[in-house]
Amino acid sequence: MKYQMCTRCLMDTTADGIVFDKEGVCNYCKDFESILRNPSKRINLNLADLVNKIKKEGKNKPYDCIVGVSGGVDSSYTLIKVKELGLRPLAVHMDNGWNSELATNNIKNLIEGLGVDLFTHVIDWVEYRELMQAFFDADVIDVELLYDNAMLAVNYNQAKKYGIKYILSGSNTSTEGLRMPYSWNWHKMDKKNIIKLAKRRNIKIKTFPIIGGIEFLLNDFIKKIKWISFLDYLEFYNKFEALDILQRDYNYKPYPFKHYESIFTRFYQGYILPEKFNVDKRKVHLSTLIISGQMTRETALKQLEGIPYPSENDLQDDIDYFLKKMKWTKEDLTNYISRPEILHSVYGSERWWWDILLKIYK
Repeated sequence: MKYQMCTRCLMDTTADGIVFDKEGVCNYCKDFESILRNPSKRINLNLADLVNKIKKEGKNKPYDCIVGVSGGVDSSYTLIKVKELGLRPLAVHMDNGWNSELATNNIKNLIEGLGVDLFTHVIDWVEYRELMQAFFDADVIDVELLYDNAMLAVNYNQAKKYGIKYILSGSNTSTEGLRMPYSWNWHKMDKKNIIKLAKRRNIKIKTFPIIGGIEFLLNDFIKKIKWISFLDYLEFYNKFEALDILQRDYNYKPYPFKHYESIFTRFYQGYILPEKFNVDKRKVHLSTLIISGQMTRETALKQLEGIPYPSENDLQDDIDYFLKKMKWTKEDLTNYISRPEILHSVYGSERWWWDILLKIYK
């Protein structure tokens, strides 16, 4: 397909399934715009009802909700608003060994400023590194599946421990609503895929928290634990207004791009994805802000110029850190980048039946 970029957002022909109308506007941003114009397509939003339900079901419990915090803007602002509404959250963080010092300080300042309790689950690093190596050896695209899956499991485990029915997430439509191309990541509750890749290196999963589709259905429909995109309940979530509040009131230090609070995530999104898989997730993140009216296309195009790092020196620092932490040589990294992608489904997956259930649910 001849290269083409959308005339309205930044999505281009590197995204699978993209099509353009006669004005050069793509289906990705048009689909997202239709969701923004018709909130009923998302959820029946009523903040007051939600807060009352949480307070009622959390009565006489030490906490009435879980808020997962990563150190990013969205989850941090969620915790602020939840506290302002009079809820009693337990903040939950998962440390997979890749936290940046900046993220650690941001979380610390926020927790102390709000006076909430924080539970941090620290992953066994040796086991986690072995699992990461299994994903690298397999040449699959979504190495972050490990973190995302474990994060889900940790939050659900804390909810079950305290009998909490609501997990309030920083995920939202206004900054994340533009659809991620199907081939750019993988189903985040693919327990089978994780186990299959682990077996290829004879890894016995002992302490790694893991969740699959069956566990999710049990949590959601049997235990009635609901995962809520909390920021969608606000009239309109503006990322830059939220960042101003965080900086002003909680000494929050911003990151150059979305999800860069983790050293590995920024290396993965800023180097591995573009170099090995020809994927630049900035296109999705920035396009979302364009269509939701939070950034001009001209500003977004400037941010898209150059490498997804503040500087070449910053990139080299992360390369050096990654090599040391993973016990790789420069040759190991070169060989990994040069190998072709292999689909997750080749190794065994439960995504196929999840996609079927999702269609039925919709």
